[in-house]
Amino acid sequence: MKRVLFIDRDGTILEEPADEQIDSFEKFRFLPGVITSLHFLRQHTDYELVMVSNQDGLGTASYPEEDFWPTHNLMLQVLESAGVTFDAIHIDRSFPEDNLPTRKPGTAMLTDYMNGAYDLANSWVIGDRATDAQLAVNLGCKSLILNEQYNWERITEILFAGERTAEVVRKTHETDIRVWVNLDGNGKSQINTGLGFFDHMLEQIAKHGMIDLEITCHGDLHVDEHHTIEDTGLALGECLRKALGDKRGIERYGYCLPMDDCLCQVALDFGGRPWLVWDAMFKRERVGEMPTEMFLHFFKSLSDSALMNLNIKAEGENEHHKIEGIFKAFARSVRMAVRRDVTHFHLPSSKGVL
Repeated sequence: MKRVLFIDRDGTILEEPADEQIDSFEKFRFLPGVITSLHFLRQHTDYELVMVSNQDGLGTASYPEEDFWPTHNLMLQVLESAGVTFDAIHIDRSFPEDNLPTRKPGTAMLTDYMNGAYDLANSWVIGDRATDAQLAVNLGCKSLILNEQYNWERITEILFAGERTAEVVRKTHETDIRVWVNLDGNGKSQINTGLGFFDHMLEQIAKHGMIDLEITCHGDLHVDEHHTIEDTGLALGECLRKALGDKRGIERYGYCLPMDDCLCQVALDFGGRPWLVWDAMFKRERVGEMPTEMFLHFFKSLSDSALMNLNIKAEGENEHHKIEGIFKAFARSVRMAVRRDVTHFHLPSSKGVL
């Protein structure tokens, strides 16, 4: 079945001025990257491109016939000259007070796409407003909303190469763990392992790795912390490995950073061969509720499960700073290594396999 990109016009293809009216050529500007991105998507994907817009914005209310929409027609001419054409254009010319079902997020304009011939579950609405996200819900497809996190470059990456999310549920007699990760997130996290300092360190992975991360663990803490920390590392590593998929286009390698009195270095390789080199000593038995001997064990479990080569070194006096620096440096290494380039979408290995 055919897939569709339902693309808003004002604020998504063209920059929307403060008065929300692109009613003169002086206000006519394309969003950064939109022409290149639409050309790439037209050339390298099988999505149908469908423009869906309410009339607000291009001064179209003043022009009853489409032939007299000067800025709208100029937009189409520029896009066509760059190899970007739309399979269909649907523009509702009613006003908000009319409250017609043809007006977004209403779907009356788009009933032809809801007859079972289209794969709406794997289609997208691309827009800049909450109404665009609601249109996606009403159509039964997904949405990508332009904002600080999702510019056209990021949107194109997701549409071409896919989302990089994964979930792992791991249950044993000792722990019950759920891990969910989005490698293309913005650093949001929800962490609850029952160990406050461990939660704080896992939050660093999300924040500084710019990944969204959810971890819940119910472990046998009445015995000790070992199983909770080890199994969380195993589940997180497996989740990272699943989210990476076939690894095409990733940088693969990843960082050192100072934290006050400490220098922490983490180098990694998502090369498919697990190995851990650990050069960090701790004088304290615990930091918070976490035994310092478990830091090595956590990263060993993670590297084994993620099939990751991991080299960690930390120098300094403050134990809290030292371990927090390690987690932050690890996060930055992950961020660097998972970065994806769809214009060079090949496997980063001379062997042809990772």
